[in-house]
Amino acid sequence: MPPEEAELLFVGDAMQHQSQLDAARQKGGGRYDYSGCFDAISPYVRKADYAIVNFEASIGGSPHTGYPCFSAPEEYASALVDAGFDYFLLANNHILDRRDRGLHRTIDALDSLRIPHSGIYHDAAARDSLCPEVITVNGFRLAMLNYTYGTNGITLQGPAIVNYIDTDNIARDCARARGVGAELVCVCIHWGDEYHLLPNQSQKSMADKLVSMGVDLVIGGHPHVIQPMEMRRRPDGSQALVVYSLGNFLSGMKTDDTRGGAMVRVRLKRDSKGRALVDGADYSLVYVDPGFRLVPVADAQDSRSKSFRRNAEAIFKKHNVNVPADSVFMKLK
Repeated sequence: MPPEEAELLFVGDAMQHQSQLDAARQKGGGRYDYSGCFDAISPYVRKADYAIVNFEASIGGSPHTGYPCFSAPEEYASALVDAGFDYFLLANNHILDRRDRGLHRTIDALDSLRIPHSGIYHDAAARDSLCPEVITVNGFRLAMLNYTYGTNGITLQGPAIVNYIDTDNIARDCARARGVGAELVCVCIHWGDEYHLLPNQSQKSMADKLVSMGVDLVIGGHPHVIQPMEMRRRPDGSQALVVYSLGNFLSGMKTDDTRGGAMVRVRLKRDSKGRALVDGADYSLVYVDPGFRLVPVADAQDSRSKSFRRNAEAIFKKHNVNVPADSVFMKLK
C-alpha cells in the first residue's frame, strides 16, 4: 500500500472593497452576484484535498460596506465555498468592523453554510470547545490555529473572543492540539507591515518561536502584498513551512503589488514509520483582472499584471528557501 498523502492549499486575503460590492450588485441587478469571479482558478482550488482562505471582512449585515469598515454579504462567502474552499480564517484586523454584533453574525453565517472556521468565538465556552480545531484530511490530523495582531483599536464589549497574538497562549493551544491527537499543527497569523514585500523583524522572531515550539505550518497574511516563503529543516529531519504573506487573493486594491497574490500548495506524507510530515510546497501567482475575475497571472489581460509578476517573482527568486513555483498551475487554462 502506498504511503498516505494529502494536499493542502492556502490563499491570501479575500477582501470586499466597495468597488467589488458595486460590481457584484450591478451584475446581480440589485442582488450580489459573484459568478465568474473564481471560475478560472476554481479547478485548481478543487484539486486540493483541503483549501483554506483568509476571509478578511465581517459578514455584518446591511448596509454592506467596503473600506474602512467592511461588511460583506453572505453571497461573497457562498461564492468562495462554491469555488471549492473548505475552511475560513477569521482572526484579522477587520473582524470587529461591525463590532460584537458583526462578529457573532459572521460566525452564524458561516455555520449556516457548514463551513468550519477559526480565530473568533461567541464566548469562552465556545473557544474551549472549538479551539484548537483538529481537521482530518486523507487521514492526516491537522490542528488549525488562527491569530491576529489586533483589530484596529476596536475592543470587544461582550463575551465574544478574538484570538490575538500572544506567544504563551499560542504555546498552550499548540500543546493542547498535540494532546487531543493533532499530528501536525498549522498556525495562520495576521501580522507584519502593510505593503512591505519583506517581513519585519517581529515576524521573523515570531516565526522562529513558532517553529521552535513545533509548529509545522506558519501561514501569514495582512500585508496585502506577497512576502517570502521558507521551508525549514529541523534537527530531527522534519520540515516546517513559513509563509510570511500570501498577499491579496481577491480585493479592490489598485497598486500593482496589491492586485494579486500567491497561493501555496503544501504536500503532506507519512514516512516509513507512519509519522506525518510536511513533504514539500510550491507557489502559484494569481491576479485580479477587470471585472474582479481572478486568473492565473500568466493569463491576465491587464498590462499592469506584468509589474506585479515581475516584483513577486524577483522577491521569491531572491528570498524563498526551497519553495519553488508550481509549473502545473502555470499550464492551467
